[in-house]
Amino acid sequence: MKEFVRYIPPIHELQRDARFSTLTQTYGIDTTEMSTILKNIVSTIREQLLNGCWEGETPGSQPFLEELFQQTEYELAQAYQYTIKRVINATGTILHTNLGRARLSQNAMDHVIQTAQNYSNLEYKLAEGERGSRHVHVEELIKRLTGAEAAMVVNNNAAAVYLILRALAFQKEVIVSRGQLVEIGGSFRISSIMEESGAKLVEVGTTNKTHLYDFEHAVTEDTAMIMKVHTSNFKVIGFTKSVETSDLVDLANQHPSIIFYEDLGSGALYDFSQHEIGEEPVVSDVIKQGVDIVSFSGDKLLGGPQAGIIAGKKVLIDQLKKHQLARVLRVDKMTLAALEGTLLDYSKGKDAIQTIPVVRDLLATKKELQIRTDQFIDRLTQQSSGYTATSREATSQVGGGTMPDVELPTVIVHIKSESMSAETLANCLRTENTPPIVGRIQKDELLLDLRTVTVEEEDMMIHALVSIDRMMSKKL
Repeated sequence: MKEFVRYIPPIHELQRDARFSTLTQTYGIDTTEMSTILKNIVSTIREQLLNGCWEGETPGSQPFLEELFQQTEYELAQAYQYTIKRVINATGTILHTNLGRARLSQNAMDHVIQTAQNYSNLEYKLAEGERGSRHVHVEELIKRLTGAEAAMVVNNNAAAVYLILRALAFQKEVIVSRGQLVEIGGSFRISSIMEESGAKLVEVGTTNKTHLYDFEHAVTEDTAMIMKVHTSNFKVIGFTKSVETSDLVDLANQHPSIIFYEDLGSGALYDFSQHEIGEEPVVSDVIKQGVDIVSFSGDKLLGGPQAGIIAGKKVLIDQLKKHQLARVLRVDKMTLAALEGTLLDYSKGKDAIQTIPVVRDLLATKKELQIRTDQFIDRLTQQSSGYTATSREATSQVGGGTMPDVELPTVIVHIKSESMSAETLANCLRTENTPPIVGRIQKDELLLDLRTVTVEEEDMMIHALVSIDRMMSKKL
């Protein structure tokens, strides 16, 4: 094979090939970058020829050139495609952590685009013509929706916990129930975050039972804070006891120097319990009980972007804003725009709230999903005879470490292919379709839950299923 090395066209000849300019224009790259990719491919081919392991077309032939430019196009596609891709979530898990958690409302997205494409008054007072603070853009909305005296935003709730403990309880004691020393996603633990913050953890009670007197007996002159952590990602049932927020507020009030801080985790601004969905505390209700400070996530039940929202008494929030970590943990203009857009939806009332995808999907009824599922099956079976599709009752999950004990009644499409296994079909939907479609597999059937699928995405899913069936039928 070594003698064929000299038949490999030089790069300057390949640059004159029409396919060179076509690929350059298609992928929007300059000739230098294109030439570099070609050189790397040619170098690999030359090495394989010299080592006697080249299995492609014979250099110097027209098929060789076709193969060379096909390989170039493949390399370009790999090098210049986005790795973060739109995915159709047909799992029924609303806050699917692996799939990006909360989808933003249209208003939030429009605001993000407008803010990202243009200059903005991020840190500028338009009326005064002088420098301002980025905190002001969402603070008033958070105050209005929660009843808090003041508020600020950092990049996630773990950061909020860290900032609060570091700024308000550094080298001081923080009393926490053993039953609330939770571990959140990625093996991050409240106890570890507390240790990193410099606060001194004081554990009281047991895993399943903690009493008010446990907290009372733990208070010392070195106590800076009593902390309550909402166990939003797990549920302890049976022989249990926990201390109510109101009782801990009263205890903290007996000691003027002690702060009562409640980490709410998921952070609900809407009362889902009125629809018999979970028992998540509403932030405004917690604030009304007199807590000093709370923190919660922006991208879980709130339905906005990833953020850690801190609300509470102004004197404490002012301390946090002035702390050096506030700049380290601050959010950018696009996060603030997304959060402002989401909070504005909440502030407009019930109709606007239900334009937030997380809220809308949580409140979708089994009856509504049954209608959509039946229509989906009818359309699919009319367009393709390669599938057997049925609807069956099941449950959806909230996800994102939120409402772990809540099962949302739903109706799922069960699909069985005549020509391929459920695993093969699911793999084709994930890897061969744009956008990728993610469902579930059970007993060699593909399961699709339309709770987390838009009407537009239903059309895309049907098109994908029909196309895959036709492709497999041709192969057979």
